[in-house]
Amino acid sequence: LLAGALLALIGGLVGVFVMTRELSFAVHGIAELSFAGAAIFLLIGLDVVFGSVFGSLIAALIIALMGDRAKDRNSIVAVLMPFGLGLGILALALYPGRAANKFGLLTGQIVAVDDPKLGAMAIISLVVLVGMFAIWRPLNFASLDVEVARARGVNVKALGVFFVMLLGLAVAAAVQIVGALLVLALLVTPAAAALRLSRSQLWVPVLSVAFAMVAMLGGIFLALGAGLPISPYVTTIAFLIYLAARTIEFVRGRVEATR
Repeated sequence: LLAGALLALIGGLVGVFVMTRELSFAVHGIAELSFAGAAIFLLIGLDVVFGSVFGSLIAALIIALMGDRAKDRNSIVAVLMPFGLGLGILALALYPGRAANKFGLLTGQIVAVDDPKLGAMAIISLVVLVGMFAIWRPLNFASLDVEVARARGVNVKALGVFFVMLLGLAVAAAVQIVGALLVLALLVTPAAAALRLSRSQLWVPVLSVAFAMVAMLGGIFLALGAGLPISPYVTTIAFLIYLAARTIEFVRGRVEATR
């Protein structure tokens, strides 16, 4: 529950800028290299958390430095994704240990989050939170109007690189809980739902974190009762929240149009 709450908190906050800066596809690319890093570290007998962080930061740095424009960024991500997935699958194929460890890196294995991993997640979450609060205002300014922000003296390039590195850390934390394949459910879907309901700079992050918390903790409780992996529950709840947000947006638009 603590690990899930930490992930929901950082995922909800980071997800707001993932959406506004159009980095949804980049999240998946970072997740694949995070998976590859974790798989390689598992193979050689090192801590998978550090491997996940290492792979995420490498991917984030490549995307941040080489993908200034959306077109370039998407092509880089499209190249990284199959490379990271293939490298990770190769490492898992060579790994002689239990199959559950292999499967968990792809779809999540929250029951494997012991005290040391929880401690590592707490440190990662603290770094992401401190970093996000430090750059929140200039990042929000640059996300809304990059040209005006640049004209006002904001170092847009450095800000973008720093944020993508924080995104890499958030992805590394998410891979431990929901796996590389389902990371979008917490880093994209809650924020996407929040943006359907509000444009407020205050309420969007609040709603995004709240939706991520509901999906994450609700998925854990439902999984405990059914004895199944949490990932299907988390992704289903997140999808239902997004569907409800779209429905509310549609109904509200129709009501306003009839006035």
